[in-house]
Amino acid sequence: MTSKVTYLGDLRTSSIHLQSGSEIISDAPVDNNGKGEAFSPTDTVANGLASCMMTVMGIKARDLNVDLTGSTASVTKHMQAEPRKISKIEVAFEMAIAVDEKTKTILERTANTCPVHLSLNPDIEKVITFTWK
Repeated sequence: MTSKVTYLGDLRTSSIHLQSGSEIISDAPVDNNGKGEAFSPTDTVANGLASCMMTVMGIKARDLNVDLTGSTASVTKHMQAEPRKISKIEVAFEMAIAVDEKTKTILERTANTCPVHLSLNPDIEKVITFTWK
């Protein structure tokens, strides 16, 4: 088992990662009857894409003796109304380093083949951009 999710009431959940004990609180968004006081479940999906992409780039960068420390990704999630689901995820990477074209290509291809990217429904539009220092 990976995690345990507990409904806390008032459209809020607590998710505990069993190996580490880390907790994520989720809250329904304001546009879906919630308070919007924490990540919504769909926010965590969109954020998971960026986090996964950054992680696999970090693994590949380490193999290439490149340090990505300080790089960031800005995430924008778009919802459609009927049926209510994620329609588009935009991830804008701001890479804190300057690398040659070959390294850029390797890292960008690595990011675009992360497990979350490959697992998301193909109907979800993914707009991924990279800006290198």
